[in-house]
Amino acid sequence: MEDTVIRVRGLENRFGEQVVHEGLDLDVRRGEILGVVGGSGTGKSVLMRSIIGLREPQAGDIEVLGADARSDDAGDRLHIERNTGVLFQDGALFSSLTVGENVQVPLKEHHPGLPDSLRYELALLKVKLAGLPADAMDKLPSQLSGGMRKRAGLARALALDPPLLFLDEPTAGLDPIGAAAFDHLIRTLQQALGLTVFLITHDLDTLYAICDRVAVLADRRILEVAPIAELERLQHPWVRDYFHGPRGRAAQATARS
Repeated sequence: MEDTVIRVRGLENRFGEQVVHEGLDLDVRRGEILGVVGGSGTGKSVLMRSIIGLREPQAGDIEVLGADARSDDAGDRLHIERNTGVLFQDGALFSSLTVGENVQVPLKEHHPGLPDSLRYELALLKVKLAGLPADAMDKLPSQLSGGMRKRAGLARALALDPPLLFLDEPTAGLDPIGAAAFDHLIRTLQQALGLTVFLITHDLDTLYAICDRVAVLADRRILEVAPIAELERLQHPWVRDYFHGPRGRAAQATARS
């Protein structure tokens, strides 16, 4: 049996009368990069926020790294916080803090007794792991390009050496070369650090380049979770349009060339 690090059963999310998820089930296996795709409004980010505890769903069970994500127990919450890293879509960096200070925020919160010098060195290590030069440590987010801000956000997500990483549209807004470089970075880090990655994306090139399996969110639930070659054969209208439209065919051709 596969080692499951995220287990979701019967998830329900509603906004007033609008039902976003209903009876949603999902398993994420240890050590995989799972891509999560779906049309606009299907609740990809809502699903991620429910899993990491930023949104309270109306119903369902969520287990993350053996802890109950919906528990009122502070120990369960702390266990999940310390063992997960999150890169939000826009980077979500604190604009008034330098990159180095941003990366040190989780370290200050969870390891307040660390000496300043050690905390700085740990932040510098994560900045370099994310592919940024050392001098980025002293720059503000406004002084960085979009791609560099995403890498700074990734460095902060890695600050606590989490085994589980959540990425929300990590290549959105990047040019094709920058997006491909970020994909390569994610795969390299995943292999080197043994990470499990939950990756929300609409980028077909990303799916073909680095995802081990892909979860399709449609009709208020997870329609299918499978390697991309299996998903291409599904006859669901959205899946067919997504994978066999012009962009899908281009991504397939690139991946197989």
